[in-house]
Amino acid sequence: MRIVIALGGNALGIDPKEQKENVRKVSPYLAKIINQGNEVVITHGNGPQVGLINMAFSEGHKHNKNVYEMAFSECGAMSQSYIGYHLIEAISNDLRKLNSDRHVVSVLTNVLVDKNDPAFLNPTKPIGPFYTKEEAEALPYPTKEDSGRGYRRVIASPKPVKIIEEKEINTLLDNHYTVICCGGGGIPVIENDGKLEGIDAVIDKDFASSKLASDINADVLLILTQVKNAKINFGQTNEQDLEIINLNDACKYLNNNEFKAGSMKPKIEACISFVKDKNKVAIITDIENALEALAFKEGTIIKYE
Repeated sequence: MRIVIALGGNALGIDPKEQKENVRKVSPYLAKIINQGNEVVITHGNGPQVGLINMAFSEGHKHNKNVYEMAFSECGAMSQSYIGYHLIEAISNDLRKLNSDRHVVSVLTNVLVDKNDPAFLNPTKPIGPFYTKEEAEALPYPTKEDSGRGYRRVIASPKPVKIIEEKEINTLLDNHYTVICCGGGGIPVIENDGKLEGIDAVIDKDFASSKLASDINADVLLILTQVKNAKINFGQTNEQDLEIINLNDACKYLNNNEFKAGSMKPKIEACISFVKDKNKVAIITDIENALEALAFKEGTIIKYE
């Protein structure tokens, strides 16, 4: 199968040491999926990482003018590179343990967005570390409460229009490479007078993964998160795990506001978009159940009918 696997940025940790440790935990599962002969693309979030990179440059500039403040497009590129490096190292080592001849590469990925996307007028995407309410009120940029975990900086999150490196990703897959790409949703770029240029924004990783999965004609979109199943009636006495559901059910639950914004909602939306477009399968689960989920035995599985 051709599979797009989306890893969450928060699950990778905050600092490089924690990230390397977390990547080593998920890597054996990814290596097993690859070693089954699947064509695998791995995307990943970068919410904590890109925010910290941007903050580091901003703080450095305050104390030393030779340290330049860095635009978010450049910060996104940096996060793609070092997260990709950690993933390549861990997955390659685990593939060697399995005597696999598969190779892993990382593609610095630009993603086209519409410069007139209304998201630029209403920043909603949380990035960087968590703050208390008092700390957030003292910051020079907009913040919002994030799923009961504290306050975070928010930035515009436009929808992906086109994966610029789609052809290169397809070529690598056709030649049996495992591809890491669209890190952090990709580097947001807009088109001006026929030229591409970066813009301050963060594209939702799940939406970018769904767009990529459609464009490269993937068989499965697998979104890995920290829970085994998406749920309805979350936190209530009648809470229910969603197992195998069809597209109509997924849309019904979404319209009934069963999923939290900034948490499960964008994952469900991304799955719906992929399944609706390609009449294929989307799955939401945790890394421990990924193999079983690909056999349609675990997780939340969304099918067309």
